[in-house]
Amino acid sequence: MNPMNTEHEDGVGQAFESAHAFAGTPDYLQRLWTPHRVAYIQGEGKPSSAEATDECPFCTGPDKSDEDALIVHRGDFAFVILNLFPYNSGHLLVCPYRHVSDYTELTREEYTEIAELTRTAMSVVRAVSKPAGFNLGMNQGEAAGAGIAAHLHQHVVPRWLGDANFLPIVGRTKALPFLLSQTREMFAAAWPAAGEKGTKERT
Repeated sequence: MNPMNTEHEDGVGQAFESAHAFAGTPDYLQRLWTPHRVAYIQGEGKPSSAEATDECPFCTGPDKSDEDALIVHRGDFAFVILNLFPYNSGHLLVCPYRHVSDYTELTREEYTEIAELTRTAMSVVRAVSKPAGFNLGMNQGEAAGAGIAAHLHQHVVPRWLGDANFLPIVGRTKALPFLLSQTREMFAAAWPAAGEKGTKERT
C-alpha cells in the first residue's frame, strides 16, 4: 500500500485523514481555555453527596477564617469567595450559607442578598482589576455544567480583551498575576463597608 494514498489498495475505506479536518469547522465562539481546571474536573474538591456534609466546600468554608477559606465578604445570608479553580484571574463565587441546590428554593432574603453581593462584587473587581467585561452565570444541575450541583453558587468572572489568546490556548498555560491569597486581600480591602454605596478606584 502506498502510504501517501488516501485509500486502501482494495478500494475500501480510507487509510489516512486530512490534517485540515482535525480542527473542525471555524465558528463564532470564543474559547476561554482552562486546562488548569483538570484537577477539579477529575474530582478534586468535589463533594460525593448531595447532602450538606463536611465534603461541601461551600458549607465548610464559612467555618474557617477568611484567609484560609479565601472569603472576600460575609453577608447575612450569603458570602463571596474566590474560586479555587478560576476560569480567569479574580473569578468570584457568591454562595448562600444554606446548603440548597435550586435557585427557586432560595428564600427572598437569600436571593436578594445574592443579587446585591453580585452587583457589589462587580464594582469591587472593576475598581481593583479594571476588567473589560464580565461573565455572570449560575449552572443549575450537573447537566448544565455545575461542578458542585448540590450547593448553588453565582459565578462572577472578569474578562479582558485577549484573555483567550495564545498562552492558554496554544501554550496550555493560564497567567494569574497574583496569588489567590493576594487577590482576596485586595478585593476584601476594596469591599465597601456597611452603609457605603460604592468603591474607590485603586491607584
